[in-house]
Amino acid sequence: MSDDNSRQEPVLIPDEGTQQSGAASRIRNYFLTGLILVGPLYITVSLTWWLINWADDVMRPVIPMWMRTETYLHYRVPGVGLIVAFLLLTLLGFLTANLVGRTLVETGEKLLNRMPIVRPIYKTMKQIFETLFSKNGSSFRKVALAEFPTGMWSVVFLTPSPSPYIAERLPGSDFVSCFLPCTPNPTTGFFFYAPRNKIVELDITVEQAMTLIMSAGMVQPSVDVQKKLAALADAARASRAGEATAPQPASVK
Repeated sequence: MSDDNSRQEPVLIPDEGTQQSGAASRIRNYFLTGLILVGPLYITVSLTWWLINWADDVMRPVIPMWMRTETYLHYRVPGVGLIVAFLLLTLLGFLTANLVGRTLVETGEKLLNRMPIVRPIYKTMKQIFETLFSKNGSSFRKVALAEFPTGMWSVVFLTPSPSPYIAERLPGSDFVSCFLPCTPNPTTGFFFYAPRNKIVELDITVEQAMTLIMSAGMVQPSVDVQKKLAALADAARASRAGEATAPQPASVK
């Protein structure tokens, strides 16, 4: 028998440390997969449950005893307060739509306008709610890129244009109102006016922009949207470079 046939291939025995490392890696991957599945679901359910309980607690003093579920079932059914709040707000809106309701609302507003401390708070809140929930409102309908601070591009939301009183005092003819939300809490941020030609509007939804901001850039829009963002940013940089290299008019002595 030849030496080649008598040779046996060496058998590789897996290292014990390698096996333990592979098992630990698989367990870690399984754990992270379960966390990704359960985490968002748990947070969503918790927030929904908190909202239902909050509405029940707020509406509890308004609901009479004969309408409370614990009167008949000996335990409270969650969600009744939320349903009652929805029905009451709908009924209030229906009553306000007629002449008698509008008269009562105008009388109440006149009374509030005579109160020094309550008047500015009520008027500000009313304007905000009318702007947010108006059918033809333009608040937070568009997303754009703004160079703020200088040399950096930030995602902003375009709010209604400045009023004529402010517009005529701005150093230009066409300005837009911008709200720059902070990360990860988009309810706080910076508000400023910017020239419309310095703003690059984006073809993404407000929800996509909110997700981008709240995740600190970890959750990016789709690939197509990323390509559009890159193209718009390149166009904005090219425009600024062209303005910087453009010859300045000679001064007249």
